Amino acid sequence: MRLTGPTVLAFGGNALLFDPRDPSTQEREAAAFARAVGLLMDREEGMVLVHGNGPQVGMILLRIEATREHIPAETLDIMVAETQGSIGYLLCRSLRNEIPDREIAAVLTQVLVDPGDSAFSTPSKPVGPYYTEEVAEGLISSRGWMMKERAGRGWRRVVPSPRPLEIVELHTIMDAVRHGHLVIAGGGGGIPVIRDEKGELSGVEAVIDKDLTACKLALATGAERFVILTDVPHVSTGFGSASERRIDRMKAPLARRLLTRGEFPPGSMGPKVEAAAIFAESTGLSALISSVEQLGRALEGDGGTWVDP
Repeated sequence: MRLTGPTVLAFGGNALLFDPRDPSTQEREAAAFARAVGLLMDREEGMVLVHGNGPQVGMILLRIEATREHIPAETLDIMVAETQGSIGYLLCRSLRNEIPDREIAAVLTQVLVDPGDSAFSTPSKPVGPYYTEEVAEGLISSRGWMMKERAGRGWRRVVPSPRPLEIVELHTIMDAVRHGHLVIAGGGGGIPVIRDEKGELSGVEAVIDKDLTACKLALATGAERFVILTDVPHVSTGFGSASERRIDRMKAPLARRLLTRGEFPPGSMGPKVEAAAIFAESTGLSALISSVEQLGRALEGDGGTWVDP
């Protein structure tokens, strides 16, 4: 059955970089991912891809640490912009090789957040390398960083993760989608920006969840299919425990209840389930959570987790 609206596909940065010590893996993974995208493409409708960037930003932060005595550190909004460019380039090239008759472009995407979002007063998103307690204390006093300890690993910087409010480049993205093009947008959840009383934009030190941004794009573009790819083939309750149980389908209200109970961790599966539930509730359509490897079977109803309205 032919779709009458675009597809929005969200996927993690880990899907493109399995070994941070070997960036060339991105080339191979991007090519494999391009083939998977072909399974979702409708020949007449547009498509939006929203990629994560956690490992890629982590690599930038490692480089910054290695050169911090010589080169001033960049801010997080700039790092997100850098990864939108580098990952967007890899995807555009791989997708054009796989689908040469399709117009494909990456859009540098800013996402507006609320400076009053509670995330700014309670940073919780870990980024970058681990440090010893002594180094962490120095970074807290010299840079004003918020740091948290993880037992057995060390101290790590935590930053705000505010909710996305508005896609700044939405008009451009929608125009391309209406023409049937494939657009890479909202990478890394988008470059976080705030707007002052004059209407002027400025970047902020934060990271935005890419699944929630992808959901925003799916609703704004009138998507008829919303797919989230991750590194596991389906959603489970009791993940990693003896009582783990896979979920083939669940209605949005059940997803909400499980989220409230803390069944899905906020830093991994939680935002994916929440984004899928928001899409299902808002559109009356189902959203799919699966893996690249299982995508074909999941689209045929034999895999993944479908979140229904």
